[in-house]
Parts: sequence; C-alpha cells; structure tokens
Amino acid sequence: MRTFSAIAGSALFLVVAPGVVAGLVPWLLTDQYRKPLSAVPGFVPAGLILVVGAAAILLHAFARFALEGLGTPAPVAPTEKLVVGGIYRHVRNPMYVAVLSIILGQALIFSSRPVVIYGLIAAAAMVSFVKVYEEPTLAQRYGAQYEAYRRAVPGWLPRLTPWRG
Repeated sequence: MRTFSAIAGSALFLVVAPGVVAGLVPWLLTDQYRKPLSAVPGFVPAGLILVVGAAAILLHAFARFALEGLGTPAPVAPTEKLVVGGIYRHVRNPMYVAVLSIILGQALIFSSRPVVIYGLIAAAAMVSFVKVYEEPTLAQRYGAQYEAYRRAVPGWLPRLTPWRG
C-alpha cells in the first residue's frame, strides 16, 4: 500500500509542480503555443529533443522517488530512503535539470525571450531552494549517507560515469 501511495502522491506532485512550472507558465508565455515556430535553423529540432528527452528523465526521476524512495518529491511527503539509483547516480537534481531543460526547449522552439527570462528566474529560484532548504534537510534526515552522496555526485551538471556508492 505504501508503494501505491507513493506513486499516487508523486503523480499528483508531477502535475502540480513541474506541470505548472514547465508546462502552464511557458504555455501562457507563448500565447498558448500559438506563437510561430522559430525561424532560426536547428532551434525547433534542438528544442524538441530537449523537451522530449527531459520529459523522459523527469518521469524516470519521479518513478525513482516513488519506487526506490517510497515517497514523493513533495516536502510534505518525503521519501523513506535516500534516492540514489538510476539517473540519480549521475546528478543529484535531475528533476530541476529536466524542468529547466523543458523550459529552454520551449524557448528554442518559439524563439521566445520571455520564456528564456522566465527560465533564468526559475533556475535562480531552484538553485536557491536547493541550497537553503533541500540540502540542509537531506543532510539532517540522511546524515553521512547524504554527505557521501553529495561529495560524489554533482548537483547540476551530470557526471558521465554512474556513481557506484
């Protein structure tokens, strides 16, 4: 039953948080995706690759939280175990990286300056949240296990080889 609750909670949080940040706001900033596609050669395919690839990573990261951690990314229903498998072996913050990549992809697809500016603001907010809340909370909750993970796995730019801690 705990697994079902974790999956349901993670699915709900996926719709509420990344759905709004990477979906609803860019949708509104691009006039509900009615803006013309970018005329810059290569921007549309590059943007589509970013959006689709990042969406797959985001779904994988959410699944890891539910199935490996038996919890959700939401601070109100955290995981029982530190999540360090799958994509988390390469980067500590794959959800944030994926959301920012989806925003950047949409900025490329529509050549949208407002979406770029929004993405920069979202990035600053995410980095601040991680530094001020998440890292101290995880250090307190998981202690030495998190500290070893944090020292070995970069926060924002993925390592090429998976961490095997």
